[in-house]
Amino acid sequence: MVGVDTGGTFTDLVVLVGGRIRVAKLRSTPDDPARAVRDGLRALAIAPRTTALHYGTTVATNALLERRGARVVLVTTAGFEDVIEIGRQVRPSLYALEPRRPPPLVPRARRLGVEERMLADGRVERPLERRAVARLVDAVLRHRPEAVAVSLLHSYAAPRHERLLARALAPRGVHLTLSHRLVREHREYERTATVVVNAYVGPLMTRHLGTLARAVSGGLRVMQSSGGLATARTAAVEPVRTILSGPAGGVVGATAAARRAGLGPIVTLDMGGTSTDVSLVDGPLAYRTETSVDGLPVRVPALDIHTVGAGGGSLARLDPGGALLVGPESAGADPGPACYGRGAEPTVTDANLVLGRLVETEFLGGALHVDRRRAVAAIAPLARRLGGSIEDAAAGIVRVATATMERAVRVITIERGQDPRDFTLVAFGGAGAVHAAELAAELGLARVYVPRHPGLLSAWGVLAAETIRDFTATLRAVEPSNAAVAGRFRRLERAAVAALRREGLARPVLERAL
Repeated sequence: MVGVDTGGTFTDLVVLVGGRIRVAKLRSTPDDPARAVRDGLRALAIAPRTTALHYGTTVATNALLERRGARVVLVTTAGFEDVIEIGRQVRPSLYALEPRRPPPLVPRARRLGVEERMLADGRVERPLERRAVARLVDAVLRHRPEAVAVSLLHSYAAPRHERLLARALAPRGVHLTLSHRLVREHREYERTATVVVNAYVGPLMTRHLGTLARAVSGGLRVMQSSGGLATARTAAVEPVRTILSGPAGGVVGATAAARRAGLGPIVTLDMGGTSTDVSLVDGPLAYRTETSVDGLPVRVPALDIHTVGAGGGSLARLDPGGALLVGPESAGADPGPACYGRGAEPTVTDANLVLGRLVETEFLGGALHVDRRRAVAAIAPLARRLGGSIEDAAAGIVRVATATMERAVRVITIERGQDPRDFTLVAFGGAGAVHAAELAAELGLARVYVPRHPGLLSAWGVLAAETIRDFTATLRAVEPSNAAVAGRFRRLERAAVAALRREGLARPVLERAL
């Protein structure tokens, strides 16, 4: 069994053979993420046809952030076509004179309303007629979609109309997402937005996971944002659950490493090539029922992780006023930092190399040669504009990146009433250990723990994760009886047991939460 974590810059593999750990780290291949996995298996002398794969991936995340998803048509109740654009009227930048909002994933022309109406108690207000279904199918097909998202009003309470539309649309050969299957909860905006995100990344993930699944005969399971694994089929149908796949593997791996080391409460610091993820663990893993990705709400369970755009590949530049900025833009895997030999813009990795915090001959275990001269050449224009030496400019880049991470840790500690000095900083990821001591000093943390193979801890977490499925339902809170709550739990548990048995788990462990 092999654990794989595909990041924006590197792809990491971990395998446990005869009680010994074998590892591999390769540059990611954004044009074909599966290629780096195949190359890694060859580097470990593992035949793909003889192994099972636990896989953490950023394919869905990157497709969403870079707007490279499918051509989607949204089908909703007539009159609610603009729900995903209106949102909650939240203004993240309250005092911005020209606030910018990310454009909706589905333009207005491809948001189609159908004449029907269900009430919140499950009663039919307006039936869905066959003629309306036929007209809708024709309208959908005229847009030549790759995916269709269906989110009808109150379908979480009564999904019969969505099922009628599904029977009409399923034979058309498009990726189909139904809100009552994905998010059986109230709140129309969040539910519709989640369904749209799922449809947007669905075709890409289906192709990607299909390619990978065909390459390994032992089975493929995919890391979810919740910190648990799902089968490749489930992940292809519900790829929105993998949006925080890679960071979740890091938290699982860091928590396991901290327990083995006998540590108490921890703050995890996962600094990769593109971003840094931080999380607070004090006892059981903390979950959120909703996350936000690029301003879009995603209503699926996820580990409580805070992400900032500060990684080893984060680009350094000056703003129009002459202030030094680092990130969130990243050089990624291609071209990568200037010292890798293909890029020309300065990054955090280049700054660390110039300052002697990285060794040219030992980078990536000697597998990747980095060129300090190219790093110096990339930082030199910044140094001239700042009026200092190249070393001063490099130190400034490191300080700005560290300050960004410091703010992230403050968000999950001080802003939640926690004293960061009560925690141990667990640093991992390709660049985490390089910045850990400086970050700990700024926050007043007395202890830093760097586990073995810190750059591969996320892959180790993916390897060690268990299969988890989440089942939710909305229960009206108008004096619900204990019997009603217990009955709803029993129905959810029956569905969970049946689904997990289909995935090969005969004796699942069930947990309840209100």
